[in-house]
Amino acid sequence: MKLSVIIITKNEASNIQACLECVAFANEWIIVDSGSTDGTVEIARSLGATVIAPPDWPGFGPQKSRALAAAQGEWVLSVDADERISPALATEIMAVIAAPKHQSYAIPRLSNYCGYFIRHSGWYPDYIVRLFLRAEGRFSPDLVHERVVVTAPSGKLRHPIINYSYPDDEVYLRKLSQYSSLGARQAYDAGKRSGLGKAILHAISAFLRSFFFKRGFLDGRAGLMVAISTAESTYHKYFKLMLLSEAAKAEMLPSTRQQ
Repeated sequence: MKLSVIIITKNEASNIQACLECVAFANEWIIVDSGSTDGTVEIARSLGATVIAPPDWPGFGPQKSRALAAAQGEWVLSVDADERISPALATEIMAVIAAPKHQSYAIPRLSNYCGYFIRHSGWYPDYIVRLFLRAEGRFSPDLVHERVVVTAPSGKLRHPIINYSYPDDEVYLRKLSQYSSLGARQAYDAGKRSGLGKAILHAISAFLRSFFFKRGFLDGRAGLMVAISTAESTYHKYFKLMLLSEAAKAEMLPSTRQQ
């Protein structure tokens, strides 16, 4: 059964070779790139990937839908450029698509935060549907935190995807800005509104949930770092939502300028 790997990229030259090498067992590799300027496209093509480069950025969900539309395999494996498939997981994937019991499979994800693998804080096992029959799955249209939508219950694989989403503080801050902006816009478009008090309360709640209720303290200082980062990203999302709310309200007010 033919397997397609789909990836979306932007300036992933430091990741794309290792990512493609760990999915070399697939039959094809589809990359939808968003204007990379660091050699990502050239590296990917040199390794045999098909690269599509649309001129716009519609958000994570729609961009992954473009990659899915280009895939030809009966089965699809969706990975991010900063994720790695271990040999054990690769073997497990090939085994289940050779004799499938489900139309899709959720895979646990083990994430690394600035050099620390996080096993609590709600970060692990973090099952996500990434392997599915092309005819039975689609991506949600969300600007951020998109997901694969399937019609039947998913099976579960045992070996995790390894995620190096936050290798250092610089990458974390860049993603915080991007994800909080997209999250605020998505929330605003869904009719949600915010104020400063709500932003602060959501941030405090996010910290408590991550560090205490989801046992982030068991990861030691790494768990504390994650809890603080979670609170920070939550605050910025709701703070930006507040700014969007206030800007929209200001546009509705009648002009106070003298005629």
